[in-house]
Amino acid sequence: MNDQIRPPRYEIRAHHTATTVTVYQAYRPAIGHPAARDGRFPAAWKRDRMTWVKPSFLWMMYRCGWGTKEGQETVLAVEITREGFGWALENAELSHYARGVHPDKAAWQRSMSHSPARVQWDPERDLHLNPLPHRSLQLGLSGEAARRYADEWLVSVTDVTPLAHEVHRLVRSGEKDRATALLPVEEPMQGVRAPVPAGS
Repeated sequence: MNDQIRPPRYEIRAHHTATTVTVYQAYRPAIGHPAARDGRFPAAWKRDRMTWVKPSFLWMMYRCGWGTKEGQETVLAVEITREGFGWALENAELSHYARGVHPDKAAWQRSMSHSPARVQWDPERDLHLNPLPHRSLQLGLSGEAARRYADEWLVSVTDVTPLAHEVHRLVRSGEKDRATALLPVEEPMQGVRAPVPAGS
C-alpha cells in the first residue's frame, strides 16, 4: 500500500482474483488444523453461529495477536468465491444503527432481523497494529450466509500461522521492509459494495 496516498475511509480491500476473495479467521487448533488439512470446516464448526471473516490480514493479526491469543492460535486464509462474497454483501446490514442510513432504530432492527450478514467497519491496522484513519471491513455471516460460506463458497483453506509468526518476528526485529514484503497483496475490489455509515 502506498503510504503517500490515503485510501478512502470506507473501501473493500482484499487479496482477490477474478473469481475468488481471501478472508481470514483464527481458531483453536482443534478446528483450524482439520479445516486446513481437509479444505473444509470440521463437524465441530457450528453452522448455526455467526462467524466473522476479515479480508485484512493485518486486522486479523490485531484481532488474534499474531496467532497467540487463546482460542485463536491457528490463523486461516479462507479463499471463497467472489460470487458468494458479493451475495453476502448484498444481503448484509450494518451491525450498528447509523442515523441517516435508516429512518429510525426500529427500521434498522427490522432489517437486521432479516439479514443473514452483518457489516462492521473498524480502523485498519499498520505493521505495528496501530489504528489507521481508514477502515477495514469485517463481515459477519449467520444463518443462510454461514451455511453457504461453509458448504458452497469455500475454494481453499490454508494455515497461514507460520506466516503470521514470521511477519511478527520481523516486525519485532525492526525489519519493516522484509515484513512488508511478506504481506498478502490487498487491493481495492471493484463491483462489490457494502453498507456504510452515513456521511461516507
